[in-house]
Amino acid sequence: MTACAIEGGTAGAATTAEPGPEESGEPEEPVGAVPADPAIPWSAASHAPGAFTLTADGAYGARLTAAPGPPGERAWYPERWTLDGPEPYAVPLPLHQPEEPDAQVVPLADGRVLIRRRVADRQMFSLLYPTGPGTGELALGAVECEGMTLLPPAPDGSSVYALSPGEHSSLLWLVAGGAFGPELVAEIPGHCSGGAWLDGAGRMLALDRRLPGGGPVKAVAVDLERNGEVTPLLQIAPESNDRLLLADADSGLLLLRSDAPGHDRLGWGVLGSCLPVRFPECLRPADVAVTPFAVQPGQMLMPESCAVALRIDGAAGSWVGVWRPQGRRLHQFAAPEGWAAGAGYWSGDGVLHLPYANTGTPCGVALLDAPADDGPLPGTGGHGGHGGADGMTNGGTDGSTGGTEPSAAIAPPAVCKPVPLGQAPLHRTASPAGHRTASPG
Repeated sequence: MTACAIEGGTAGAATTAEPGPEESGEPEEPVGAVPADPAIPWSAASHAPGAFTLTADGAYGARLTAAPGPPGERAWYPERWTLDGPEPYAVPLPLHQPEEPDAQVVPLADGRVLIRRRVADRQMFSLLYPTGPGTGELALGAVECEGMTLLPPAPDGSSVYALSPGEHSSLLWLVAGGAFGPELVAEIPGHCSGGAWLDGAGRMLALDRRLPGGGPVKAVAVDLERNGEVTPLLQIAPESNDRLLLADADSGLLLLRSDAPGHDRLGWGVLGSCLPVRFPECLRPADVAVTPFAVQPGQMLMPESCAVALRIDGAAGSWVGVWRPQGRRLHQFAAPEGWAAGAGYWSGDGVLHLPYANTGTPCGVALLDAPADDGPLPGTGGHGGHGGADGMTNGGTDGSTGGTEPSAAIAPPAVCKPVPLGQAPLHRTASPAGHRTASPG
């Protein structure tokens, strides 16, 4: 994927970044859990106490929590949430002593919770599970390194990988699901971060990488069945920082952040497409930060129809956004009180589940139906909708102006053979100004 196009400007204002030669390096930043700050990669934000992590199917969640108390005296312990039953419920998993606030927890599909603890210069891993009134613990082993972070849960629900970044190379470890404790899977040249799964089998992992000699951050794909073979994933412009945030295996929809348009922007593309990345204007409302955290599954080969849930952070706090590529409108909703900001998952029929906890509800899930993008699309005749300015309720926001180019759903691009993103053509035939066809890639 080597070109970009700006959505939502006036006619003829869409731009294409001229790509350069393909590089072998790539990204820095993904998904799956709860970024405390939209500018911080998942792998860094997931260290924060209270970060809520979900299994790939949304059946279980886990977080590090504590009973109320003075900030410096809180006793932290893991907590597992069961979300696939008739009523959600939480199970505390405390041991004989409190956990450190920098511990990380990830739920598995069988209900156990993996915990990573740092003890001196070692990273120690255990599986926790409820045993009647107490908590059982199965030690998995340790890795000697100063820094390590758990990656988003693998699609199979039983494997958990961890990343140990270094100045010149990064180590990828299988820390749960292996046969003999933590296993080194691959050593990847460069400093890596992030982590997003590109397929439903847990074979292809996307990481954000900066090469040892420096330069921009680029997203790369790591093939876990080929000894960690690395191939380029995002190549939008030669010097742009291109980070992958989310990927949906069913539709191929990718959510990314790049400064190829001239400054940092949220964009989208399609895995395997030779069409340019799009950067919708509606995804950069003023004075807030927008970060995607969940994509509607089950939309086979229909990336433009996927509902995307976004965390919106502003001076008033955090709330929820919903957007579809084909609709090109950002709908905004108030978050439930006590929402684990940035955590949630979609059902296949378009219902967003948002876990929350407050004094009245210690374990709850709020349901939000994906709104329909009614009315004409901007730039297709008539006036673009102007949802209410009420950002904390159902105020649909049409981030576009008049004269916007039509979406690909209305004006399909010329047929081209899909190729891997890193092999997309470097040049495209320019259309006359004002008549450039928008494309979903």
